[in-house]
Amino acid sequence: MEIRFSHSPEETQQMSTQELRKCFLVQHLMQDDTVRLVYAHDDRLIIGGAKPLTNPLDLPNHPELKADYFLERRELGIINVGGKGKVLADGQTFELAKLDAVYLGKGTREVAFAAVSPHDPPVFFFLSAPAHASYPNQVITKMDAAPVQAGDTANANRRTIYKYIHLEGVRSCQLVMGLTMLEPGSVWNSVPPHTHTRRTEVYFYFDVPKDQRVFHFMGKPQETRHLVMANHEAVISPPWSVHFGCGTAHYGFIWGMAGENQVYTDMDVAPVQTLL
Repeated sequence: MEIRFSHSPEETQQMSTQELRKCFLVQHLMQDDTVRLVYAHDDRLIIGGAKPLTNPLDLPNHPELKADYFLERRELGIINVGGKGKVLADGQTFELAKLDAVYLGKGTREVAFAAVSPHDPPVFFFLSAPAHASYPNQVITKMDAAPVQAGDTANANRRTIYKYIHLEGVRSCQLVMGLTMLEPGSVWNSVPPHTHTRRTEVYFYFDVPKDQRVFHFMGKPQETRHLVMANHEAVISPPWSVHFGCGTAHYGFIWGMAGENQVYTDMDVAPVQTLL
Protein backbone atom coordinates (compact mmCIF):
# COMPACT_ATOMS: atom_id res chain seq x y z
CA MET A 1 0.00 0.00 0.00
CA GLU A 2 1.43 3.34 -1.07
CA ILE A 3 1.07 6.12 1.51
CA ARG A 4 0.61 9.78 0.54
CA PHE A 5 0.55 12.70 2.93
CA SER A 6 -1.44 15.93 2.58
CA HIS A 7 -0.22 19.03 0.71
CA SER A 8 -1.19 22.64 1.36
CA PRO A 9 -2.38 25.11 -1.31
CA GLU A 10 0.79 27.20 -0.86
CA GLU A 11 3.02 24.16 -1.33
CA THR A 12 1.05 23.00 -4.37
CA GLN A 13 1.41 26.42 -6.03
CA GLN A 14 5.14 25.83 -6.40
CA MET A 15 4.97 22.30 -7.83
CA SER A 16 6.18 21.31 -11.29
CA THR A 17 4.09 19.10 -13.56
CA GLN A 18 5.95 16.00 -12.40
CA GLU A 19 5.57 16.95 -8.73
CA LEU A 20 1.82 17.46 -9.17
CA ARG A 21 1.53 14.06 -10.80
CA LYS A 22 3.55 12.38 -8.07
CA CYS A 23 1.45 13.90 -5.28
CA PHE A 24 -2.11 13.80 -6.68
CA LEU A 25 -2.30 11.38 -9.64
CA VAL A 26 -2.84 7.66 -8.99
CA GLN A 27 -1.65 5.48 -11.88
CA HIS A 28 -1.42 1.72 -12.53
CA LEU A 29 -4.42 0.95 -10.31
CA MET A 30 -5.70 -1.85 -12.53
CA GLN A 31 -3.16 -4.63 -12.97
CA ASP A 32 -3.98 -8.24 -13.83
CA ASP A 33 -4.50 -10.45 -10.77
CA THR A 34 -3.47 -7.65 -8.42
CA VAL A 35 -5.03 -5.53 -5.67
CA ARG A 36 -3.48 -2.05 -5.53
CA LEU A 37 -3.95 0.33 -2.57
CA VAL A 38 -3.08 4.00 -2.03
CA TYR A 39 -3.59 5.55 1.40
CA ALA A 40 -4.30 9.30 1.13
CA HIS A 41 -4.03 11.16 4.43
CA ASP A 42 -6.63 13.68 3.21
CA ASP A 43 -9.60 12.39 5.27
CA ARG A 44 -7.70 9.06 5.44
CA LEU A 45 -9.24 7.71 2.25
CA ILE A 46 -7.87 4.48 0.80
CA ILE A 47 -8.08 4.28 -2.99
CA GLY A 48 -8.02 0.82 -4.51
CA GLY A 49 -8.18 -1.19 -7.69
CA ALA A 50 -8.59 -4.92 -8.32
CA LYS A 51 -8.61 -6.82 -11.61
CA PRO A 52 -9.00 -10.56 -10.98
CA LEU A 53 -8.61 -12.99 -13.88
CA THR A 54 -8.43 -16.66 -12.89
CA ASN A 55 -8.35 -16.73 -9.09
CA PRO A 56 -10.09 -14.63 -6.42
CA LEU A 57 -8.02 -11.78 -4.99
CA ASP A 58 -8.16 -11.18 -1.24
CA LEU A 59 -8.35 -7.63 0.08
CA PRO A 60 -5.12 -7.39 2.11
CA ASN A 61 -4.88 -6.00 5.62
CA HIS A 62 -1.90 -3.66 5.51
CA PRO A 63 0.24 -3.29 8.68
CA GLU A 64 -0.15 0.52 8.47
CA LEU A 65 -3.80 0.13 9.54
CA LYS A 66 -2.88 -1.50 12.86
CA ALA A 67 -6.12 -3.51 12.60
CA ASP A 68 -6.99 -7.19 12.82
CA TYR A 69 -8.63 -6.97 9.37
CA PHE A 70 -9.10 -4.26 6.73
CA LEU A 71 -12.66 -3.26 7.65
CA GLU A 72 -12.29 -3.46 11.41
CA ARG A 73 -12.63 0.34 11.63
CA ARG A 74 -13.48 1.14 8.00
CA GLU A 75 -16.21 0.93 5.35
CA LEU A 76 -15.86 0.22 1.64
CA GLY A 77 -17.60 1.18 -1.61
CA ILE A 78 -16.84 -0.86 -4.76
CA ILE A 79 -17.92 -0.10 -8.34
CA ASN A 80 -17.26 -2.40 -11.30
CA VAL A 81 -16.36 -0.74 -14.63
CA GLY A 82 -15.42 -3.95 -16.49
CA GLY A 83 -16.89 -7.38 -17.25
CA LYS A 84 -19.09 -9.36 -14.86
CA GLY A 85 -17.51 -10.00 -11.49
CA LYS A 86 -18.13 -11.08 -7.94
CA VAL A 87 -17.32 -9.60 -4.55
CA LEU A 88 -17.11 -12.20 -1.78
CA ALA A 89 -17.74 -10.90 1.74
CA ASP A 90 -18.03 -13.05 4.86
CA GLY A 91 -19.64 -15.95 3.00
CA GLN A 92 -21.91 -13.82 0.82
CA THR A 93 -21.46 -13.47 -2.94
CA PHE A 94 -22.39 -10.18 -4.58
CA GLU A 95 -22.54 -10.33 -8.38
CA LEU A 96 -21.75 -7.08 -10.17
CA ALA A 97 -22.29 -6.29 -13.85
CA LYS A 98 -20.66 -3.22 -15.36
CA LEU A 99 -21.56 -0.07 -13.38
CA ASP A 100 -23.04 -2.06 -10.49
CA ALA A 101 -21.73 -1.39 -6.98
CA VAL A 102 -21.61 -2.91 -3.52
CA TYR A 103 -21.26 -1.30 -0.11
CA LEU A 104 -19.48 -3.22 2.66
CA GLY A 105 -19.84 -1.96 6.19
CA LYS A 106 -17.53 -1.79 9.18
CA GLY A 107 -16.94 -5.23 10.68
CA THR A 108 -16.88 -7.22 7.43
CA ARG A 109 -13.92 -9.52 8.01
CA GLU A 110 -13.17 -11.26 4.71
CA VAL A 111 -13.35 -9.58 1.30
CA ALA A 112 -12.28 -10.99 -2.07
CA PHE A 113 -12.70 -10.05 -5.74
CA ALA A 114 -13.38 -12.62 -8.48
CA ALA A 115 -14.06 -12.75 -12.23
CA VAL A 116 -16.90 -14.61 -13.94
CA SER A 117 -14.74 -15.01 -17.07
CA PRO A 118 -11.00 -14.29 -17.41
CA HIS A 119 -11.66 -13.30 -21.03
CA ASP A 120 -13.83 -10.36 -19.93
CA PRO A 121 -12.56 -9.56 -16.43
CA PRO A 122 -14.17 -7.14 -14.01
CA VAL A 123 -12.40 -3.91 -13.14
CA PHE A 124 -13.17 -3.00 -9.54
CA PHE A 125 -12.51 0.52 -8.29
CA PHE A 126 -13.03 1.07 -4.59
CA LEU A 127 -12.79 3.67 -1.85
CA SER A 128 -12.55 3.11 1.88
CA ALA A 129 -13.07 5.61 4.68
CA PRO A 130 -12.85 5.33 8.47
CA ALA A 131 -16.17 4.38 10.07
CA HIS A 132 -17.50 4.62 13.61
CA ALA A 133 -20.80 2.82 12.90
CA SER A 134 -21.84 -0.28 10.94
CA TYR A 135 -24.30 -0.32 8.06
CA PRO A 136 -25.57 -3.39 6.14
CA ASN A 137 -23.72 -4.80 3.16
CA GLN A 138 -25.75 -4.13 0.03
CA VAL A 139 -25.57 -4.29 -3.78
CA ILE A 140 -26.62 -1.24 -5.81
CA THR A 141 -27.31 -1.79 -9.50
CA LYS A 142 -26.90 0.93 -12.09
CA MET A 143 -30.67 1.45 -12.28
CA ASP A 144 -31.06 1.42 -8.48
CA ALA A 145 -28.93 4.56 -8.50
CA ALA A 146 -31.85 6.69 -9.77
CA PRO A 147 -30.04 8.33 -12.71
CA VAL A 148 -30.40 12.10 -13.12
CA GLN A 149 -29.55 13.96 -16.32
CA ALA A 150 -27.67 17.24 -16.14
CA GLY A 151 -26.01 19.76 -18.47
CA ASP A 152 -26.74 20.29 -22.15
CA THR A 153 -25.18 19.62 -25.52
CA ALA A 154 -24.77 23.34 -26.28
CA ASN A 155 -22.19 23.53 -23.48
CA ALA A 156 -20.72 20.07 -24.23
CA ASN A 157 -21.56 18.75 -20.76
CA ARG A 158 -24.67 16.59 -21.21
CA ARG A 159 -24.27 13.83 -18.64
CA THR A 160 -26.07 11.31 -16.45
CA ILE A 161 -25.31 11.19 -12.73
CA TYR A 162 -25.73 7.95 -10.78
CA LYS A 163 -25.68 8.26 -6.97
CA TYR A 164 -24.98 4.94 -5.21
CA ILE A 165 -23.91 5.59 -1.62
CA HIS A 166 -25.52 8.76 -0.22
CA LEU A 167 -28.06 10.06 2.28
CA GLU A 168 -31.10 9.20 0.14
CA GLY A 169 -29.69 5.89 -1.14
CA VAL A 170 -27.53 3.19 0.40
CA ARG A 171 -26.46 4.52 3.80
CA SER A 172 -22.93 4.65 5.09
CA CYS A 173 -21.05 6.15 7.99
CA GLN A 174 -19.35 8.91 5.97
CA LEU A 175 -18.62 7.58 2.47
CA VAL A 176 -20.45 9.16 -0.51
CA MET A 177 -19.96 7.54 -3.92
CA GLY A 178 -21.37 7.42 -7.44
CA LEU A 179 -20.45 7.95 -11.07
CA THR A 180 -21.14 10.21 -14.04
CA MET A 181 -21.40 9.22 -17.72
CA LEU A 182 -20.94 11.85 -20.42
CA GLU A 183 -22.87 11.54 -23.67
CA PRO A 184 -21.14 11.46 -27.08
CA GLY A 185 -20.18 14.99 -28.04
CA SER A 186 -19.98 16.11 -24.39
CA VAL A 187 -16.59 16.40 -22.73
CA TRP A 188 -16.82 18.75 -19.70
CA ASN A 189 -17.47 17.36 -16.22
CA SER A 190 -18.44 19.06 -12.94
CA VAL A 191 -19.15 22.50 -14.41
CA PRO A 192 -19.71 24.89 -12.69
CA PRO A 193 -16.54 24.07 -10.71
CA HIS A 194 -16.68 24.00 -6.94
CA THR A 195 -14.85 23.19 -3.75
CA HIS A 196 -16.08 21.74 -0.47
CA THR A 197 -13.59 22.21 2.34
CA ARG A 198 -15.62 19.78 4.41
CA ARG A 199 -14.78 16.77 2.22
CA THR A 200 -11.93 15.23 0.25
CA GLU A 201 -12.94 13.86 -3.17
CA VAL A 202 -11.41 11.31 -5.52
CA TYR A 203 -12.13 11.00 -9.26
CA PHE A 204 -11.47 7.80 -11.23
CA TYR A 205 -11.73 8.11 -15.01
CA PHE A 206 -12.86 5.14 -17.12
CA ASP A 207 -14.05 4.38 -20.66
CA VAL A 208 -11.42 6.84 -21.91
CA PRO A 209 -10.29 5.59 -25.36
CA LYS A 210 -6.66 4.47 -25.47
CA ASP A 211 -5.56 7.33 -27.71
CA GLN A 212 -7.54 10.03 -25.82
CA ARG A 213 -6.97 11.92 -22.56
CA VAL A 214 -8.82 13.91 -19.89
CA PHE A 215 -7.48 17.27 -18.70
CA HIS A 216 -8.36 17.34 -14.99
CA PHE A 217 -8.23 20.78 -13.36
CA MET A 218 -7.28 21.23 -9.72
CA GLY A 219 -5.94 23.88 -7.35
CA LYS A 220 -7.51 26.91 -5.72
CA PRO A 221 -10.11 28.59 -7.96
CA GLN A 222 -7.80 31.55 -8.61
CA GLU A 223 -4.65 29.41 -8.86
CA THR A 224 -5.60 26.47 -11.09
CA ARG A 225 -3.37 23.66 -12.30
CA HIS A 226 -4.09 20.64 -14.51
CA LEU A 227 -3.22 16.97 -14.81
CA VAL A 228 -3.39 15.06 -18.10
CA MET A 229 -5.00 11.69 -17.32
CA ALA A 230 -5.48 8.40 -19.16
CA ASN A 231 -7.98 5.58 -18.74
CA HIS A 232 -8.24 3.94 -15.31
CA GLU A 233 -6.33 6.68 -13.51
CA ALA A 234 -7.49 8.41 -10.34
CA VAL A 235 -6.83 11.83 -8.85
CA ILE A 236 -6.90 12.97 -5.22
CA SER A 237 -8.72 16.28 -4.78
CA PRO A 238 -7.95 17.90 -1.41
CA PRO A 239 -10.75 19.83 0.31
CA TRP A 240 -9.39 23.22 -0.82
CA SER A 241 -9.14 22.26 -4.51
CA VAL A 242 -11.54 22.53 -7.43
CA HIS A 243 -12.12 19.32 -9.39
CA PHE A 244 -13.45 19.46 -12.92
CA GLY A 245 -12.23 18.30 -16.31
CA CYS A 246 -12.44 18.19 -20.07
CA GLY A 247 -11.75 15.23 -22.30
CA THR A 248 -10.65 14.85 -25.91
CA ALA A 249 -13.55 12.35 -26.17
CA HIS A 250 -16.52 11.46 -23.96
CA TYR A 251 -15.88 9.20 -20.95
CA GLY A 252 -17.14 8.25 -17.51
CA PHE A 253 -15.81 8.89 -14.04
CA ILE A 254 -16.43 7.60 -10.54
CA TRP A 255 -16.56 10.20 -7.78
CA GLY A 256 -16.22 9.44 -4.12
CA MET A 257 -15.73 11.51 -1.00
CA ALA A 258 -15.62 11.49 2.78
CA GLY A 259 -15.26 14.06 5.50
CA GLU A 260 -17.41 16.38 7.59
CA ASN A 261 -20.80 15.62 6.02
CA GLN A 262 -22.58 13.52 3.38
CA VAL A 263 -24.68 16.23 1.73
CA TYR A 264 -24.15 15.77 -2.03
CA THR A 265 -25.21 19.34 -2.83
CA ASP A 266 -22.88 20.94 -0.26
CA MET A 267 -20.63 22.81 -2.71
CA ASP A 268 -18.94 26.20 -2.71
CA VAL A 269 -19.37 27.15 -6.35
CA ALA A 270 -16.51 28.83 -8.25
CA PRO A 271 -18.19 30.35 -11.34
CA VAL A 272 -16.30 29.81 -14.58
CA GLN A 273 -15.74 33.52 -15.12
CA THR A 274 -13.93 33.79 -11.75
CA LEU A 275 -11.34 31.07 -12.48
CA LEU A 276 -7.70 31.96 -13.02
